Amino acid sequence: MAVDDEPPALGVLQKYMEAVPALEIAATCNNAVEALSTLQQHPVDLLFLDIQMPQLLGTDFIRTLKNPPKVIFTTAYRKFAVEGFELNAVDYLLKPISFERFLKPVNKVMDLTLQLPTNNRSIQGTEKEKNRIDDHLYFRADRKMVKVVLDEILYIESLKDYIRIVTKSSTVITKQSISSLEEMLPKDGFIRIHRSYVVAINKIESYTHELMVINKKELPISRMYKNEVGKMITFD
Repeated sequence: MAVDDEPPALGVLQKYMEAVPALEIAATCNNAVEALSTLQQHPVDLLFLDIQMPQLLGTDFIRTLKNPPKVIFTTAYRKFAVEGFELNAVDYLLKPISFERFLKPVNKVMDLTLQLPTNNRSIQGTEKEKNRIDDHLYFRADRKMVKVVLDEILYIESLKDYIRIVTKSSTVITKQSISSLEEMLPKDGFIRIHRSYVVAINKIESYTHELMVINKKELPISRMYKNEVGKMITFD
């Protein structure tokens, strides 16, 4: 659930949440009072919460909850950072929030949620776990969340409303647009070469002006993306 009294900020959060298959939007609210009523009827696992709101601050709102969900604070004011972390927030996002920054705490929550029940690790996790959060993403496939290590991805193929993520050892098909996934990937590690293909740069075996070969598979380079491809690799 996302709570923010500013419609543009709330719209950005909703857009970002919709782009992540692992997240299911339970509700969006304009203030803490509305959020309290909504939570009583529909408990959630993760709350994106603005701090500076009329009637009740987001931080004060969390203090009123007996069993609050995991919280990611969102605000335009740095001065609330310390207080936010004192309330055991997963993270503190400073507006304007980029999609890449938004994904970091989301992946942290996914990592902790999937690992905690099996081994009773603390909510903070170990330093080793924190260091590898940015190395992978989770995707919904076959009625479960599947972990994909970014360094193992060879290429991604668009299948209309779905995408096929091809790795060294497996293939994952999930409902998501290739454009939204492209935004989630490191810009220096992946490149769009066609309306239907995004490839891992370090997995390119050979290439010409018209195609790339990855894992012995030929993928086309379209005219639309040829200039962008040329900025990353040379055809000379």
